Amino acid sequence: MAILEVRNIEKHFGPTRVLEDISFSLEKGQTLAIIGSSGSGKTTLLRCLNFLEKPDRGTIAVNGSVIFDADDRNTQREREVRKKRLHFGMVFQSFNLFPQYTALKNVTLAKELLSQERPDFKQNKKAILEEIQAEGRALLAKMGLSNRESHYPSQLSGGQQQRVAIARALALSPDILCFDEPTSALDPELTGEVLRVIRELADQKTTMIIVTHEMAFARDVADEVIFMDGGVIVEQGAAEQVIEHPREERTRQFLSRYAGS
Repeated sequence: MAILEVRNIEKHFGPTRVLEDISFSLEKGQTLAIIGSSGSGKTTLLRCLNFLEKPDRGTIAVNGSVIFDADDRNTQREREVRKKRLHFGMVFQSFNLFPQYTALKNVTLAKELLSQERPDFKQNKKAILEEIQAEGRALLAKMGLSNRESHYPSQLSGGQQQRVAIARALALSPDILCFDEPTSALDPELTGEVLRVIRELADQKTTMIIVTHEMAFARDVADEVIFMDGGVIVEQGAAEQVIEHPREERTRQFLSRYAGS
């Protein structure tokens, strides 16, 4: 059974239709790359999955349970939406770290806040917070940042900040990890260190959706690729097929512009 099923998603901003009849599924442990020109709807699709935008039509199901149905208001209550966001860990283009907190605090903050809802929090506060901090340190170590846990974002390179952002997204153990062009804000020399982390996560069978312009990376790492243009899915299939042997003319034209990436 698919871990994620997206069916007939549409999104409008005023009279502009940004997404039209978007449908796809994702198996546990797979990596899906979404490619396309700027303005094709890729980021809006990720924001709909994470409920930062509300789709105007369609359904989203995780692990066989419908968590959003545009025709069912019960799936759109704010308290429920906040819980459903936990299915998706989001890594943005521009890091979005809290500048006033250390790397470790950025990683642990969300889980610390959620832990306060536990019925045993007051009784076991110290042990719970120590456990969360230990998990945060382990995630920073996984990102190669053990010696940066006390540093503030301003003291970190762009690549290090993005690796902290990845650790933060992993901290809540999401079903699916989503990346929105995670290297677009990085200098070329820092891009490689972030892509290496994502490649390692793919090797570990972390379920991921990656919006990217890194075509060679998408070909080598993704199990499936979706090419979007004008708010629709033009082509989808195995990474090698879509990138090396595209069937659609619009896909070929797009890829010809990124032949050197």
